[in-house]
This record gives sequence, structure tokens and C-alpha cells, in this order.
Amino acid sequence: MPEDMKSMTERELKEALAAMGEPAYRAAQIYRWLHSGVQSFDEMTNISKKLRENLVEKYYISYAAIEKKLVSDYDDTRKYLFSFHDGERVESVLMKYRHGYTSCISTQAGCKMGCTFCATGQGGFVRNLTPSEMLSQIQTEQKDNGIRISNVVLMGMGEPLDNFDNVMRFLELVSSENGMNIGMRHISLSTCGIVPKIYELADKKLQLTLSVSLHAPNDQIRSRTMPVNRKYPIETLLEACRYYAETTNRRISFEYAMIDNVNDSHACAEELARRLKGMLCHVNLIPVNTVSGTGYRKSKKERMTEFMSVLERAGIAVTVRRTLGSDINASCGQLRRSEKED
Repeated sequence: MPEDMKSMTERELKEALAAMGEPAYRAAQIYRWLHSGVQSFDEMTNISKKLRENLVEKYYISYAAIEKKLVSDYDDTRKYLFSFHDGERVESVLMKYRHGYTSCISTQAGCKMGCTFCATGQGGFVRNLTPSEMLSQIQTEQKDNGIRISNVVLMGMGEPLDNFDNVMRFLELVSSENGMNIGMRHISLSTCGIVPKIYELADKKLQLTLSVSLHAPNDQIRSRTMPVNRKYPIETLLEACRYYAETTNRRISFEYAMIDNVNDSHACAEELARRLKGMLCHVNLIPVNTVSGTGYRKSKKERMTEFMSVLERAGIAVTVRRTLGSDINASCGQLRRSEKED
């Protein structure tokens, strides 16, 4: 069965080409082609026809085909439904900011974590994505829009730390100088809190931004909304976060979905402030997405303002996330789910 060439590192590609009797510069040429987003070996115009034929026998090039695209009338946010070689589909979102374009990509088809406010979790888990499939989401968005993406967020479908090895390889590839060359400080990785992997990630000292989906100030609320908390309770998670911040000297970003009458009370804000006091961190308040079947509603504006004030008085940096693509349900999982139901 052919191997996935785009998931290979530059060193592995050089070794594979050397075994075929090809010089090192040929591997460098092919590596650049792969990271430009080509979908077939025939597009590699400076490679001989004979070599291209040999490569087709041994390897394949993964790519993300556009199944559906939605464009926001409000802010030009673009939501994609992509399919891969086996027909499995995932979502990705392209967002435009003053500083450039950000791609929010998926790391799994579906998700095992079962967070009650998340559309992806309701669809169940199918499989992990390969490093090349993560790269391909960015490459297809760049090609489709004629742009260069400067920031990447691993916050789409799936739990990145549940696909740890493939995500680590993706990070090596996407930041490669001869590849897409997106620096680690321009990459954010979001996790619901798989504690052992947070320690493992911290020890790699990658200098990316770690975003932790906290969404509650205590175990009672968090265990109801996020099943992962039953395995890794909140204090265990925060201890790992402190280790990450101290080891990497990088500020943790805590994501907190504001859910009306669930986790948005004054008491919740005070408890959260006590737990986070003294940590190198930032809290990002997010009006919860409306997902059918959950019964959740976003917090009222005055409740969010009060919550924010409590954290600020405690000396904790806090912002309210700007909502992009609200008219196209830009949070991941909803488009894939609706397509399956049709």
C-alpha cells in the first residue's frame, strides 16, 4: 500500500529518495512541492517523468477536497467542509484579522471527549487525522483564497492531545523552514485537559500557546459539562497548567464558555479568580454557541460584564472573544453534523 509522503519529515524524505538513488537536492525540491499544496506528482514540473512514475507506485499525496464552503456576510469568515481520500469529512474555519489570516483546523474526525455543549462531540469519534491531513486543510484554504495564512489554531474538530504523535509531527512540518514556515508563536493548541499529555507537551518547550478549555470553576459544574473532568479533576488539571507555564514561560489561555445560569454567576467568577490567582494566564470568555439539542443559551451581556469585572479586580487578564462567522455557525462540528443528517 502506498505511503503518505506529505507526512514525512524532510530528513525522512531525503533518506527515502537516497534509497531510490536520487540526490539530496531532489528531496528538497519534492518537499517544497508537497508543502505548496500540490495534489499529484504530475504537478511537480521540475521532476523527471520517470521519477514521478516511481513515486506514484510507492507514495500518495494527501489533500483536502472542498465539499462545501460557507462565507459570512458580516466579516468574510469562511467555513469549509473538507473530505479526504477515504471519504471522511472534517471542518475548518478561515478567519481574517488585522494582523492577517488564521486557520482553525481539525485534528480528528469526530471526538471522544463528549463535552455537552459541543456539536463535534455529539457526532462521535471516527478516526485520527494524519499530519498531512492537518497540513492540507491550511493549504487548500490558501489556494482557494489566494492568500498566505500566518496563524494556525488547533481548535477545530477533535482533541489534539488525544492524537498526540500526529499533532507533534504536524507541528514539526508546519513550522519547517523549507515548508510552510509558520512559527510556533503563531500556533495555538486547544485541549479539554488531558493531563499527562500537558506535561509531555510542556517538556518539549515548543513555545506555542496552550489554550485550555476550562468552562467551570469547580468539579461539580465541570464534570456535568465535560466528562474528561471525572478522570482529571480541576485541581489536577490546574497543577499541570502551572507546570506548563513555569516550564515554557508561556502564558496559558483558559477558554471559558459563558452558559446562562450554569457557570456564569458572581460566585463562579469569584471561585475561578481564587483558583487562577498567581498563575501566568489569561481568561478568554466565550458566549456559548447555540447547538441544537443542548438547551444551552449564552450568558446575558450584563452577566458577562460582571464576570469580567470580578476577574479583573483579582488581577487576572480577561477578554471576551470576538464572535466571527455567527451567521454561518462557524464553530466546528455543526456543518458536518447537518450534512450527515441531510
